[in-house]
Amino acid sequence: MGLFKSYGRPCRVYRKNINRFYTMSKLFINELDLKGKRVFVRVDYNVPFDEQGNITDDARIRATLPTINYLLDEGAKIILASHLGRPGGKPLPELSMKPVAKRLNRLLNKDVTLASDCIGPEVKKKVEAMQPEDVLLLENLRYHKGERENDPEFAKELASLCDVMVQDAFGNCHRAHASMVGMNEKVSQSAAGFLLKREIDYFEKAVNVPSRPVVAIVGGAKVLDKIKIIENLVKKVDKLIIGGAMAFPFLAVHGYGIGKATVDENVVIKVLNINKLAKERGVKIYLPVDFVAADKFDGDAETKLVTFQEVPDNWFALDIGPASTKLFSEAMQNAKTIIWNGPMGAFEIDAFSRGTYSMVESVVTAYALTIVGGGDTDLAFHRMGESYKVSFISTGGGAFLELLEGKELPGIAALTDSPSHELASERS
Repeated sequence: MGLFKSYGRPCRVYRKNINRFYTMSKLFINELDLKGKRVFVRVDYNVPFDEQGNITDDARIRATLPTINYLLDEGAKIILASHLGRPGGKPLPELSMKPVAKRLNRLLNKDVTLASDCIGPEVKKKVEAMQPEDVLLLENLRYHKGERENDPEFAKELASLCDVMVQDAFGNCHRAHASMVGMNEKVSQSAAGFLLKREIDYFEKAVNVPSRPVVAIVGGAKVLDKIKIIENLVKKVDKLIIGGAMAFPFLAVHGYGIGKATVDENVVIKVLNINKLAKERGVKIYLPVDFVAADKFDGDAETKLVTFQEVPDNWFALDIGPASTKLFSEAMQNAKTIIWNGPMGAFEIDAFSRGTYSMVESVVTAYALTIVGGGDTDLAFHRMGESYKVSFISTGGGAFLELLEGKELPGIAALTDSPSHELASERS
């Protein structure tokens, strides 16, 4: 049994895999009686804006449409709730959900009402006046400190608006906030939506029950955080490609210079353990063999291509070179599953983005299930216009990373257990 029990329409995702993060299967949206019910849907509409306040990427909004449309078909009264930015418990106009409501109007081709707040008497009046198939978007949850503090009273106020709850904010499932965890204890039922289930099912396919060989690509600059991911992945994959700043401690333990980069002693110890485990399990670790080095961390810096043995002490290694991209591409040729999180260099600077873009080309041409874990990696695929060639791009960077670490996500763990699973357990 998978994490979610699924039957009926319109879920088409597979459901045979055993989830290794949660001991019980969780309730899925199509197990709920929804007709005429007030349904609180926690979504993640924390979308980017330009200087004029226009939404620049609505992928997270579009990803929730299957859940919303299903609820419309079932005749539910839909209450959408999300955070946006970090207003610090204050109602900041620039972080209002107004542009999101406008975009939802267009995407759903129906009126979406924006509430003036997310709790309080005026909101309750709007909810009480709702008819089946109405859609109400609450104002930014983080206008109240109680959201991030998981305040019981704030959670109770949110719960009072609905009959049942649907969790579809995968990108925030690693946060133990009021709308993610606290509410679940105060509603009769809380179930996963289609977006959440799709995220977990793809993760299962990639990490827990993958088609092999499995190749994981880990880059980025958050070494202390991501070294934990590599510790978990080395137990699950067949090949491990490491780029970006993540490569520096692996090179350092072999005695190679890493320029101006520094390596934490605790990280070195973890790298030694990873190398030992990789050798025991027959996991091949691939590291960069050349770099684009720069005399300063800047787009106007003097640059030169150097081998991994020749990074100048007073320079920065800011991107992988062509020999590294060729090596990494060859490592992926026979892969059946590819997981990627983190760019290959200082991707935010154009001069040091070529390594990441080259890896994008290699991934999209691979004959494999390809899964990208959000953040800058997601951005690279979008900028190249190649996102549609990837099997799946996660909507949650932080949540995806914690899954890769093998952690339990509070927002999923708090969901109602599926009664069908409980019955099966009793019979066994």
